[in-house]
Amino acid sequence: MQNFFKMMIASTLGVFIAGMILTFFSFIFMLGVLFSLGNEPAFNLQRNSVLKLNLNGIITERENSSPFDFLISGNNAPVHGLNDILSAIEKAKHNNNIVGIYIHAGQMITGYATIQPIRKALIDFKESGKFVIAYGDNFNHRSYYIASVADEIYMNPDGIFDFRGLSTSIQFNKKVFENWGMEMQVFKVGTFKSAVEPFIDNKMSEANKQQVTSYLNDIWQTLLTDISINRNIPVEDLNKYADECLTFAPSQQILNYNLVDGLTYGIDGYIKALIGLDKKDKIKYPNVKNMKSVPDYSHKKGGNEIAILYAEGNIISDEMASIYNEPNITAKRYVKELNNLKNDDDVKAVVLRVNSPGGSAYASEQICNAVKELSKEKPIVVSMGDYAASGGYYISCMANKIFAEPNTLTGSIGIFGLIPNGAQLAKKMGATHGSVSTNKHSNFGNDVLSIPLLGIGLMPARPLNEEESLMMQAYVERGYDQFLSRCAEGRNMKKEEVDAIGQGRVWTGNQALDIGLIDYLGNIDDAIEEAARIADLNNYYTKEYPTTKGFFSLTLDETLEGIHTNIYKNIVGKEILEQKRISNAWQNYDCRQAVISTYIY
Repeated sequence: MQNFFKMMIASTLGVFIAGMILTFFSFIFMLGVLFSLGNEPAFNLQRNSVLKLNLNGIITERENSSPFDFLISGNNAPVHGLNDILSAIEKAKHNNNIVGIYIHAGQMITGYATIQPIRKALIDFKESGKFVIAYGDNFNHRSYYIASVADEIYMNPDGIFDFRGLSTSIQFNKKVFENWGMEMQVFKVGTFKSAVEPFIDNKMSEANKQQVTSYLNDIWQTLLTDISINRNIPVEDLNKYADECLTFAPSQQILNYNLVDGLTYGIDGYIKALIGLDKKDKIKYPNVKNMKSVPDYSHKKGGNEIAILYAEGNIISDEMASIYNEPNITAKRYVKELNNLKNDDDVKAVVLRVNSPGGSAYASEQICNAVKELSKEKPIVVSMGDYAASGGYYISCMANKIFAEPNTLTGSIGIFGLIPNGAQLAKKMGATHGSVSTNKHSNFGNDVLSIPLLGIGLMPARPLNEEESLMMQAYVERGYDQFLSRCAEGRNMKKEEVDAIGQGRVWTGNQALDIGLIDYLGNIDDAIEEAARIADLNNYYTKEYPTTKGFFSLTLDETLEGIHTNIYKNIVGKEILEQKRISNAWQNYDCRQAVISTYIY
């Protein structure tokens, strides 16, 4: 029997070692293949090239996807970096091998502030005398707004022109939670702080209707005014067309309204004639990705560094708090980035690019303080993207200057707390809790409803009592008071003045300029120029942070992380691994949130 156990252990160990060796060599081989794939040669930009700008898919601040996203993502929409698009247009303007831009319009998924710098860059490109032609099978408000700057716009005769005005829709889940036996205990400051309404109401409050109506109309008016200028169509007529819901209109009607210049099943033949090619010739269509390796002739390369720090996504305290694969602004990481830039003698000024609906009030405060400390050493200028609201405004308010696009959603100075109560759900499940405490509130938040066998905690299983509710409300109010203090200090206003335009109310960039929440309307290039002016820099170059990893490094990180996860899962089990992840998320969850929740269609 003893020999049997020895043989079994030896065999098991042998199989384990062999498996480890096989895994190691397979890992090395895979890295070699991926490394060769990731090192593509520089793109050869040829004469008579036409930059193809594909306005279809998702636009983020920077494209920084994983090599394995196509394996795990259910969304097949292409992802483009705004910085890459703007860089490609600028390079195309100055490169003699580019003779024009072909805009291929489609269903764009992005905010209404992101499309404004693209449109402005195309207007600037046209000053070179080169052409801009647009064509689309399907236009939506965003893609048409950009395409409207083109010299000519063409549409597929069987295409869709989605032009019907803006709207936003909110689902209210109070009854859903009640049916499930759940209650959301809300503590908030701010008449207009509407992010909690879907949890506690069955309809929009009048205050929320007021603010949504205000900013929707302002954004829509900006779109119509710009389109009117380029297409020479009165704003009144554009509104009339939107009322007709052109989404289902025949393409000939779109042409009759002068919204497009022609109907055709393709644009290649026209572009060939435009640039003097024969019918049998092939058009050279470099795209945004191709243009990354093309030399940049226009940016200043010498002198001092202006750092561009991109902050995109929800604001959280710790990276482990993110269960989903999406960009986040992590307090720990961004405080470190800001401190490093502050202490880097090569960096003479910083531009903080913010595109965030907010998040943890605690995390926002940490980043805000780091911005304040950096501003004592060197200029920091904020450039706002689609959103810089609530926590997004919190981390911006201490900058020397703030820029926003006309359609940026900002402000929303307010805080709320959200604690679920699963008492009725626990009763339905048949779960009960028993506890022993040494003090009056020792049990606060400890009765957690869990899934039997799996041990995964869901939510508190009892409501807060009256005294605990008062403590939570006071906690949220202190957070709001601190938020007001930061904004008042950063914007050189009185707290009462900030409170009057705060209360959780959302403003557009246009409106924020009028009430003093921002200093200028402009894009990231304008913010860079302002940072250079404040720092008294004549010659400068820009560098982006956080530093993005190359294909090989990203692949290596993904692979190592996968190996670490698999080893941990094999040791403790899949259920324990998932429990640890959710436990980490709960431990880092901040019940005080500064968030805006809205999407405009």
